[in-house]
Amino acid sequence: MPARSPFTSHDLDTLAACPRRLWLERNVQAETTQVAKPAFAGHPERDQILHAALAATPEGQRICDGPDLQAAVNETNRHLGHNDHRPLFNACFIAAGLADAVTHDPAPAITVTADMLLPAGEDSWILVEILPALRIRERSLERVAHKIAVLERCGIEIAGAIIRTINPDFVLERPGEYRGLFSDHHVLGRVRHLVNDVPGILKAAQAVMKEPEPELPLGPHCTNPAPCRFLPHCTAHAPGPQWPVTILPDGGWKKWKRKGYDDLLALDEHEIKPREAMIVAATRSGRPFHDLEGAREAIGQWTYPRAWIDFEAASPALPRWIGTQPFQQVPFQFSLHLEQADGSISHHEYLCCDGSDPRKGCAQALVAAIPVDATLIAYNAGFERSVLRRLARDVPDHAAPLLSMAERTVDLQPVARSCWYHRAQRGSWSMKAVLPSVADLDYDRLEVKGGAMAQDRFLEAIDPSTTRERRQEIEAALRAYCRQDTWAMILLARRLTTAA
Repeated sequence: MPARSPFTSHDLDTLAACPRRLWLERNVQAETTQVAKPAFAGHPERDQILHAALAATPEGQRICDGPDLQAAVNETNRHLGHNDHRPLFNACFIAAGLADAVTHDPAPAITVTADMLLPAGEDSWILVEILPALRIRERSLERVAHKIAVLERCGIEIAGAIIRTINPDFVLERPGEYRGLFSDHHVLGRVRHLVNDVPGILKAAQAVMKEPEPELPLGPHCTNPAPCRFLPHCTAHAPGPQWPVTILPDGGWKKWKRKGYDDLLALDEHEIKPREAMIVAATRSGRPFHDLEGAREAIGQWTYPRAWIDFEAASPALPRWIGTQPFQQVPFQFSLHLEQADGSISHHEYLCCDGSDPRKGCAQALVAAIPVDATLIAYNAGFERSVLRRLARDVPDHAAPLLSMAERTVDLQPVARSCWYHRAQRGSWSMKAVLPSVADLDYDRLEVKGGAMAQDRFLEAIDPSTTRERRQEIEAALRAYCRQDTWAMILLARRLTTAA
């Protein structure tokens, strides 16, 4: 293996999901002195969540988490050597030569960070993993096993292992008071058998890195739980047909894969379901499917004024505002294009990035901007309806008009699914997939390119450490993104109801 930083628990997670991604990550961002990050590295709230978890143990000692791996390991060893039985946070360990339980061959080096180490006796410790989620998944258990293997190789006796998850019933009652936010799950018995697998997994990761870039087919792992940042690279170099059968949406591709089909164009349009036949036909011909009359009939039922609306919401694991719960959707922004029967359009918006509770201001702005007889139009409108109904509960002074808005909200996405398909959509009717096929407008030009990124930027903006200049940059980017979402709906509706 080329000289580079030791493997991390994140690397082993990546190997399980996609060896090609591991190879690309390690080669694109190979760094020789990178500290292993906590389990939720990359999570926009990781520092706040860890701080809340550690606040209940004020006597603990936090290890430096700077970029120098060896410095962090040395500091950890110094605190362990003091033997003062204080809890340790962000303790960093590196181990080489873990022996394979079967072959006894040594495995390559791995580094891990223990979120918390709690003293359990004279020379033993309890490992605590902070998980910003409501439930434990298999990957979390594997990650704890990785850490136990390394700690025990370093001579640390593990008396227990806890995964600390978010308590879904927690409600923030006082600012900064997070007692009761976490639930502890003792998992040592569940992970002990996984510890022996770690050396073999490390050797498998090493084998991947010794070879040229793996060639693997695209699949659900490329977009679940989020689109991989290497997806454009892999798409451009993907083996197999240009139009794979996996394009078929809603799992429809699975039966054809079982029957040995890889190429979408090998399917007979006359022997498959109508939606699948439509996709195959549009892909084969290069001409979009367009049910003009169906679109006109559906959209023609929407009365004026038409309020084309899109919300952006944050669902932080760590509740920020009084009365909110973990992962509760809190709207901090909306864009509204209000279209009159004469074709005139005005734009209205709301955005709150000062850290205060955005719900009341959002409710007031909605009531002021949307006429009582307007038809609200959203894309995948279940989200907008849920936001409006939750706002009605949280801001009771405006409950009646907000609930009325929810009842008057219609959905453009089912119309698009029924009346339009371009092969460039590759089986998706997300706005970002459909928009380039109907208008010269896309999201790659924007700084904020999606809802998840919008939430991340918002959480960055309300962080007290964010500078005023950066906050203003974020606000401008959020406004541009949300405004494009509602304008895109208007462009899509126009294309659906206009002959080519």
